[in-house]
Amino acid sequence: MTLPVEQTWMVLLGLLTDLKKRGLKVPKSINEEMRLVKASINFYKTDTTNPQMVKELKRINEMLNEIQETLLEIAESVNKDYQGQWIEKLKRASLGEEVYKVPEPRARFIIGAPPGFSLARVHLQEPLSEDRIQEIAEEHSLIIEFEEDDLIAIYGEKENIKKGLREIGSFFHE
Repeated sequence: MTLPVEQTWMVLLGLLTDLKKRGLKVPKSINEEMRLVKASINFYKTDTTNPQMVKELKRINEMLNEIQETLLEIAESVNKDYQGQWIEKLKRASLGEEVYKVPEPRARFIIGAPPGFSLARVHLQEPLSEDRIQEIAEEHSLIIEFEEDDLIAIYGEKENIKKGLREIGSFFHE
């Protein structure tokens, strides 16, 4: 079952991604706030029946509202219709409607790399296009798995992993 706050988070992630694709300036703090909210949602989901969790849910909603306000202000700079489309998605999410499919969490523990391979786990500063990551993987003979939007596991030969990491890292240098 998807919670309304989880759907709201997914809609805001979609908006954030779209704004960045359009080349609009988004405060860097939004990425960290989005990660914090996602972690808080996951914490809340561990025991939604606990009365103490009501405080956590209130805090999650407050954080989502702050992020939403910032992103919708930026969306307004595109145009009112664009902003309106996202407001409509946010309304649907707040009513508990499934606007986006929430990916099932996969096991986060990696026992080890397959024989003959090395392993690196990377927390991305901000989400990158899965297509671009796969291009890098193919170019350097790597296997890259997305564990979360901002967490990837990279398998391959040690030197190829280093080359791939340099290329992925170049997206974050300004």
